[in-house]
Amino acid sequence: MSLSVKALSVHLFTATGAVFAMLAMLAAVDGKWSLMFLWLVVAFIVDGVDGPLARKYDVQKNAPQFDGNILDMIIDYLTYIFIPAFALFKSGLLPGWTGWFAIIVITFASALYLVNTGMKTKDKSFMGFPGCWNMVVLVLFAIEPNFWISFALVAVLAVAMFLPLKFIHPVRTVRWRLVSLPMALAWTFFAGWAAWVDFHPESWAHWGLVITTCYLLVAGVAQQVIPERQR
Repeated sequence: MSLSVKALSVHLFTATGAVFAMLAMLAAVDGKWSLMFLWLVVAFIVDGVDGPLARKYDVQKNAPQFDGNILDMIIDYLTYIFIPAFALFKSGLLPGWTGWFAIIVITFASALYLVNTGMKTKDKSFMGFPGCWNMVVLVLFAIEPNFWISFALVAVLAVAMFLPLKFIHPVRTVRWRLVSLPMALAWTFFAGWAAWVDFHPESWAHWGLVITTCYLLVAGVAQQVIPERQR
């Protein structure tokens, strides 16, 4: 198989994320939240795999007829932002005006963040919270905190999108990757399991979600505080 065919196959693989986004949206419209999150987890896996494949087969050089960055950004907006915001609003986790606040702030701020030319740092991390609302909302569904806590979390993370705070990319950020990558894989497993058991309140997966989410949220800021050892 030629490099151009392999590179084109990566674009086709990335595009499946749009299909999973539609399946997730259909489930969300019917209020089938667990099924919606299962499809979003599948889309999350696709998003985690297609990047390394795109770099391995150099899709910009070997399949330049498609812009993988634009394709990835469109799917990310649907799966990371738009559908989770819809679920947060329609599920009643944020009732009344708090729900309206959440969907407006999440969709508006995230749209600006995705086109921010300064969103990436030199070490391949993100500058500002990278709009991973699919992860945040899934955890809220799992632990169902007081709605004021959910509201405060949404507000704080929306502001954090535009603050000089670093958030790691678990695959591309080299520093602490031996911990970060397993944490991201564990989060994916716990998320899928929690959704599979319909967010049962006694599921052990909830503790795993909380631990891995906290790490992924604070690791980048910790790297800013803790100086890197000179080799």
